[in-house]
Amino acid sequence: MLSYPFMQNAYMAGTLIAIISGIMGVFVIARNMSFLTHTLSEIGFAGAAFGIFMGWQPLNGMLLFTTISSIGVGELGAKSSRRENSITAISALAIGLGILFLSLADSNASYATGILFGSVIGISRANVVQMMILSISVLVVVLVVYRYLKFDSFDPIGAQVRGLWTRTLSVIFLVLLAFSVSVAAQIVGSLLIFILLTLPAAAAKYFAHTVGMMISVAVGFSLVGVWLGLYLSYVTNWPVSFFIAAIEVIFYFSALVYQRIRA
Repeated sequence: MLSYPFMQNAYMAGTLIAIISGIMGVFVIARNMSFLTHTLSEIGFAGAAFGIFMGWQPLNGMLLFTTISSIGVGELGAKSSRRENSITAISALAIGLGILFLSLADSNASYATGILFGSVIGISRANVVQMMILSISVLVVVLVVYRYLKFDSFDPIGAQVRGLWTRTLSVIFLVLLAFSVSVAAQIVGSLLIFILLTLPAAAAKYFAHTVGMMISVAVGFSLVGVWLGLYLSYVTNWPVSFFIAAIEVIFYFSALVYQRIRA
């Protein structure tokens, strides 16, 4: 299996995606932003469609749209109610724009399928290098702001009382999340990005009691889901996104059963 270059690229890309998704997912769950990851996936679809329309790489279009939108949500979302309304409005516009750009682009249905549900064979070595650069960038920024981001995510009231720069941290986190969404879409597709960014971390919180352990368990769940999903996709020729989604759902419900047994 690994003798094929496209599977080598898929496993390298999948490993990067799993690590980034596991780390960012812990903060997504802590900040109650699961809904935003779903919205960014729809925005990513619009961005990828725009990239195809312009003759760019879909990843470049996704980065442009998700980054601009995340900054916009961060600036508009000072209040919780306004944030939800802003996210809903941006999401609706993104879906419409994605359909428009695909209809205007000179491309076939396979492009739309790849954007929505991901593609194993569509990942080139150049894509892997680009995703590696983005992933390292995200990891470096997370390491720099980790202490402050952890404080703001798990104790937002305490962070405000201490005078922490919470507004700036929120924008930084949203931009990092936008980069993570763009990277993850290459394997699982724009419609299912939120699975890797929410379910592994949501399951991990039932098995770990420190932030560091939560990140480790979440990354582990993500890696198993991606690696096993790629293998099963190769064997069965079924979509990899289906297997990743099924595996992560199993992890999550197993965590719920484990918690219930402990209680």
